[in-house]
Amino acid sequence: MDPRDLIKRPVITEKSTSLMENHQYVFEVDKRANKTEIRQAVEKLFGVKVEKVNTMIVPAKKKRVGRNVGYTSEWKKAIVKLTPDSKAIEIFEGA
Repeated sequence: MDPRDLIKRPVITEKSTSLMENHQYVFEVDKRANKTEIRQAVEKLFGVKVEKVNTMIVPAKKKRVGRNVGYTSEWKKAIVKLTPDSKAIEIFEGA
C-alpha cells in the first residue's frame, strides 16, 4: 500500500499541537493499517526516525440534524513519537 494512502491527514487540535512540543504527531490513518506500516509510511513521507507508534479506534458518535438521527464514521488515530535526534515534521508549511 502506498504511504500516502495509509496516512490520510494530520489531526490538528489543541491537544495535538501541545503534543508537538514532545515530538509527538497525530494522524488519521487507514483502519486496516498496523503500527509497522504506519511507522514505515511516516519515515518515508517525512524523512524522520520514528521511536514509537500508538493507535486507537475513535468510535462513531451519534449526531442529530432536525429530527433525523445518524452516526459519524469511526476512524483510526495514530500518535507517532519521533526520536529526540530526529527533525520536526512541518505540518504548517503554508502558514
